[in-house]
Formats: sequence, C-alpha cells, structure tokens
Amino acid sequence: MENKEKKKKGLLIVYTGDGKGKTTAALGMTVRAIGHDWKISIIQFIKGTWKYGELEGIKRLSPHIEMETMGVGCIGIMGDKKPIEEHQTAGRKALDMANQKILSGKYNLIILDELNVAISLNLISREDTEAMIRNKPKELNLVVTGRNAPQWLIEIADLVTEMKEIKHPYQQGILAQKGIDF
Repeated sequence: MENKEKKKKGLLIVYTGDGKGKTTAALGMTVRAIGHDWKISIIQFIKGTWKYGELEGIKRLSPHIEMETMGVGCIGIMGDKKPIEEHQTAGRKALDMANQKILSGKYNLIILDELNVAISLNLISREDTEAMIRNKPKELNLVVTGRNAPQWLIEIADLVTEMKEIKHPYQQGILAQKGIDF
C-alpha cells in the first residue's frame, strides 16, 4: 500500500539549460495531461508583451488549461528599457498568483514558465520561491522551466532535464520562425 502511495506523489519537474525546448517540453506534457482530463495552469514569469503561438494554442485547449502571462517582456533584451522595479513588481505578482493556484486544490499540473530566470535575475526572492514550492500539496505536479535553475531547486526536484544546445539555426543567420520558435 505504501508503495502505491509513493507512485501517486505529485512530482517537481525542472527543465533547464541553455538549449531550446524547456517551455516546449512543459507544453508537451500538458497535451498528455489533458488526455487524462487533468486541469492545468501555466504562469509565465518573463514573457508577456509578444504574441506567442502557444497563447492561441492554449486557448483552444480550454477549459482544461489556462495560461497567465504575467511578465512585462524579456528583461534586458529585445529592446526592453523598462526599469528593473517594473519587472520585479511583475515577478512578485506572478509569484502571488502561483501561490494562490498551488494552494487552491483545483489543478493537477501547474507550470511555472521561466521561473528559473525570474529567480536568477532577482525578480523574486529565493526564500519566497522555495517556501511556495515546499508548501505545494503532495498530489500536485509542478513544472519549473528556464535557464539557470538554482542548485537548491535541482536538489529538491524529482526530475531535472537539462536542454543542451548543440546546433541552432540562428548560428546560420536564420531568425526565429513562426510556429517553431514562437
């Protein structure tokens, strides 16, 4: 009996690394979870001002899945000139929303997209983030994405996958492609 209970434990999964595919892996997991009638929430910590293909795709998968884009853009790149305080405010709001959803008991799977980036850029505190993750309900599956996963998160995670870039079209002068990259 105890063995079966362990198998039903909600997992903490981390997708990290410098290669592409972290968010894509998490979104792939949502397709599988929807096939089992799961309720899913995605909270994006960094992305926010661009129109991404996944936003439209997610809308088509409702009511099983919902997505909250909480960031105010890609911090420090792609022409971002917003003060750091604006990004920190957005990060705290995203963390508050994540806490509410994690504790609500309404979801089988919650994806915290680009949370690792928000931590590494000090948009949110380690202490608040760690408390949120450690207080998740036992049965909830939680996925964290983004480069630079902190060591403490790697240590407490059940599964960690590092995406490693080997070759990228950008190196040949090919820009991001609609439907593939965004």
